[in-house]
Amino acid sequence: MSEDEGKENQPVEDQEEEAVEAPQEETTETVSTEPEAEEKTQEAKAPEETLLLPRDTLLSAGIHIGTRMKTLDMEPFIYRVRPDGLFVLDVKKTDDRIRVTGKFLSRYEPARVAIAATRLYAHEPVKKFCQLTGATPLIGRFIPGQLSNPQYSSRIDPEVILVCDPRADAQAVKEASKVGIPIVALCSTDNEFVGVDLVIPTNNKGRRALAVVFWLLARQVLRERGELGADRDPPATIEDFEAKVTREEDEEP
Repeated sequence: MSEDEGKENQPVEDQEEEAVEAPQEETTETVSTEPEAEEKTQEAKAPEETLLLPRDTLLSAGIHIGTRMKTLDMEPFIYRVRPDGLFVLDVKKTDDRIRVTGKFLSRYEPARVAIAATRLYAHEPVKKFCQLTGATPLIGRFIPGQLSNPQYSSRIDPEVILVCDPRADAQAVKEASKVGIPIVALCSTDNEFVGVDLVIPTNNKGRRALAVVFWLLARQVLRERGELGADRDPPATIEDFEAKVTREEDEEP
């Protein structure tokens, strides 16, 4: 059953989707002025808060940076809107959903967990996640019929699928819904939950943000399985998870 099923979703602003890469310079500037004071005030109100990584590390990766659009589905996960119009996600809620997803995915046989990644910056994080956890990567263009066509020679039969963006990975979401398997999705402020069963609110377009999220997911899955100590990290670093692109690819819109 889809999360918030039946809720009508309407973009608050009628404008094109803007992919936010959240470069280090912009993020650092944002968290060093007034936004930082606002975010630290929120942290001060919850002194017992514990996150999977230090708050500053998560903010510097830009996992909280959304787009200039929001949907009603994503509204509960939005902390505020910046002066430049970008919606900001609640880091604590992102952290909570990563924990829940790690526990959820750890219950499945590794190879029966599929990860779909159409966006370029998601390719390397998904590869590393699958190498560490044994999940099945579906990288690049999703071939119609990969989940739903019994006659397709390369068809796979996962028990759960995680998509990096419900919009970019719409074909995977459609087929997973058709065959009736749970769908986990990384969702930014402009995503809707149609067909999605479990949402991780995060910047799903930024290179560093995707690396951090998938590194944390891999760590949580391994810890939940008992393959990694509660105080240990995976052998691969966050930098290993980060996409390496050429200058030409980095400048593509």
